Amino acid sequence: MIDNTSFKYIANKQVRKIETEHISVPFMDQEVIGKVRNFHKSFIEYQVTPLHSLKALSRKLNVQNIWIKDESYRFGLNAFKVLGGSYAVGKYLAKKLGIDISELSFEILKSREMKERLGSITFVTATDGNHGRGIAWAANQLGQKSVVFMPKGSSEIRLNNIKNEGAKASITELNYDDTVRLAKQYADENNGVFIQDSSWVGYEEIPTWIMQGYCTLIDETFEQINLEGDEWPTHVFLQAGVGSFAASVLGYFVTRFGKNRPITIIVEPNEAACIYKSVAINDGKPHAVTGFMPTIMAGLACGEPSTVAWGLLRDYADMYISCPDYVSAKAMRMLGNPLPGDPRVISGESGAVGLGVLSLIREEQALHPIASQLQINKDSRILLISTEGDTDPEGYRNIVWDGMYPSF
Repeated sequence: MIDNTSFKYIANKQVRKIETEHISVPFMDQEVIGKVRNFHKSFIEYQVTPLHSLKALSRKLNVQNIWIKDESYRFGLNAFKVLGGSYAVGKYLAKKLGIDISELSFEILKSREMKERLGSITFVTATDGNHGRGIAWAANQLGQKSVVFMPKGSSEIRLNNIKNEGAKASITELNYDDTVRLAKQYADENNGVFIQDSSWVGYEEIPTWIMQGYCTLIDETFEQINLEGDEWPTHVFLQAGVGSFAASVLGYFVTRFGKNRPITIIVEPNEAACIYKSVAINDGKPHAVTGFMPTIMAGLACGEPSTVAWGLLRDYADMYISCPDYVSAKAMRMLGNPLPGDPRVISGESGAVGLGVLSLIREEQALHPIASQLQINKDSRILLISTEGDTDPEGYRNIVWDGMYPSF
């Protein structure tokens, strides 16, 4: 049994009521998506990441299909974040050079000639691990420098992974949002370039580029499903930190499918549910969760919604769910120990939570009202995105091997 009082949810009753077929998100149109895909395809390391169909689990949960996009294979960095960071770096350099990014490949940017034209640049960011590693990797590939700040309680393994990409990196005594402010101050005082997916009034261009960069993974997914001859998903679960990833995928759906897009569920940890809090206050504005946010879902432990992402999530998502850590822990174990015939997926704390929510609302009687409101039934086709692998292997084993964070 679970404690259903630790699940909180709000349905967006206004969404879709006045929508037309032709809704669009200006910064996520087909031209932008094409430029993003072509830029990422120019990386030697580029490969489409796997999309797994969990047929046995689909039968157990009594839905038509469950797909999970496995981002642990992305560029050898074990997480999707490099897609946004690398594209933002590319866009910044293209702007500095006065060249449209469609005319620049990553290999061209790595050339000695470009390095001489650009000079020495230091990219600065704050991270729980995955975003910072992506920025460090991109900077290192381009022969540039990076400085990365991490919030209190960050994994030493993630810190060392960032350092191994050539960055100057450290763990602060601050929470995530204050660490972002520290990184911004450092960049301003040291002539650095601040690359962050958090956004606020006056800092929205680079976060928008990061959101655009994330759309590569959902565009790949669209192609993979089409190649298999399957129908498009009816539902998608999207985990949210500041909201940039979730808004990127939702923006893609809104642009491509309009009112026929999948039913979209935003999922957050209870301790850092800033999107849920903003929806609950219901004044149309983003609201912050303050203080330290002790959740195993480190990649989602963000207290201040991105202003670029917030409007999309507020206006176009169908439900917002806040849940405890054991939900993600359960899903990590499910994916790591699959039913016969299903593939094994190594999914980290921030990557697995969507499946955890889905499994519980299908299996737990107390949570059936959530599934009912979402119209999840035997004909539903569910898309999940595992945004990271075991980026903290020790933490992963503590959960999957040793059973930390049980649901009872």
